[in-house]
Amino acid sequence: MQEPEARHVWEQKYVKNLRVTDTIAVIVSVGVAQWVRFGAVESSVTVGHTDLMYTAISVGLAALWLASLAIFRTRSPRVIGTGAEEYRRIVSATLRLFGAVAIAALIFKGDPARGYLAIAFPLGLISLLVTRWGWRQVLTRRRARGEFQTSVLVVGSRSSATTLTHSFAKSPTAGYNVVGICLPGYEANDSASVTVGDNSVPVLGDESCVLDAIEVTGADTVAVTATEHLGVQGMRKLAWDLEKLNVDLVVSPGVVDVAGPRLLMRPVADLPLIHVEKPQYNGATRFSKTAFDFVFALLALLAVSPVLLATAIAVKTTSRGPIFYKAERIGLDGKPFQMIKFRSMVDGADKQVSALMEQNESGGGVLFKIRDDPRTTAVGKVMRRFSIDELPQFFNVLRREMSVVGPRPPLRREVETYDGDVRRRLLVKPGITGLWQVSGRSDLSWDETVRLDLSYVENWSMVGDLLIVAKTAKAVVGSDGAY
Repeated sequence: MQEPEARHVWEQKYVKNLRVTDTIAVIVSVGVAQWVRFGAVESSVTVGHTDLMYTAISVGLAALWLASLAIFRTRSPRVIGTGAEEYRRIVSATLRLFGAVAIAALIFKGDPARGYLAIAFPLGLISLLVTRWGWRQVLTRRRARGEFQTSVLVVGSRSSATTLTHSFAKSPTAGYNVVGICLPGYEANDSASVTVGDNSVPVLGDESCVLDAIEVTGADTVAVTATEHLGVQGMRKLAWDLEKLNVDLVVSPGVVDVAGPRLLMRPVADLPLIHVEKPQYNGATRFSKTAFDFVFALLALLAVSPVLLATAIAVKTTSRGPIFYKAERIGLDGKPFQMIKFRSMVDGADKQVSALMEQNESGGGVLFKIRDDPRTTAVGKVMRRFSIDELPQFFNVLRREMSVVGPRPPLRREVETYDGDVRRRLLVKPGITGLWQVSGRSDLSWDETVRLDLSYVENWSMVGDLLIVAKTAKAVVGSDGAY
């Protein structure tokens, strides 16, 4: 049985390691900036005084930088290992500090200082982000092996507890392991466990048995999904009791597939209410996405132009038919367009779909996919493995028919099956990549693909797009789920 203090022990060690690497990254960055901008220490007395002043500036900047990282709680147990939020806090702390220092340098006309900051800022920020990324990889690998876990006791109805447990089980690298469940209204003759996948989680009583369940399981976090059963007084008493035991309390509002930026906590009439902001599809947000798409697509086409040329030659010389394959897809607001890809199948492959329908592996959904599709050419298998066949879609992006990141481009026959909810996928342009691409690609079921697409539509942001692009590169290199 895991002791309640176990999580706090590894967290303290992890935070200590972060503090050490953060300090090294900051000191090295300001040291290199001083050396590059002001040169090595000279022997003369006059220059020595100047060097001493520059060294004092570097020490002061390093101290302020480390203080800023602490003030913005970049090493808080609530964000360590979470990725986007952790990186966001580091960037925010660094930008605000250097913004203030740059303004001060401008006011006091510190011309040498501006060049110094221009070196220290990017070098330090990149160093901090890279070291944090490295530690996150270590944490992810340890969690995948069942280590560095947060033991969770869930309090809620059987259905909500099952949903929460399933969500945690799908993301083992998040480090949340459900060790027990307390069901409000639970009676002795009810089922004594909740089955999620291959795991069976014990039911340890009703909402009044939380403290006893913590002692039995060694849970260090209680996740409540049924606040209405506990009531205001019950939640307050539970929070006070858990505080004495050094056990965390989290509340699941039951809102799924909604990103953090859209959730805003507001106290109303002495009650903490979670406001879910409406998705933003227009205005400045859409303009910034369009600008990003155009610039990224143009740079990408220039960068991969040798690959495009080599692939075109390979397709043309190894099989009969055109170099490019154009297929109708449904885009923004249900408008059709011709999506461009390198031809990876034999000419006329579309006419063979009916004959191969019995081999469809989409799990009964509207998608059509076969792991070893006999229509794929030898060159096509290589292209598909590394998604080279999709590179011409950047021309679709330049034509404003697609986006770099977005939902999967659907076929007309797929769109004809959409109900009211699924049609929300058409509120944004389809993408060359998206959540579906970095979450399993061809291995995803239809329902999971739809869920990821809707989650993207509801929560899209520029930061999210950049993260998906980075994850796509990793997925393509590893050929994850590609066929």
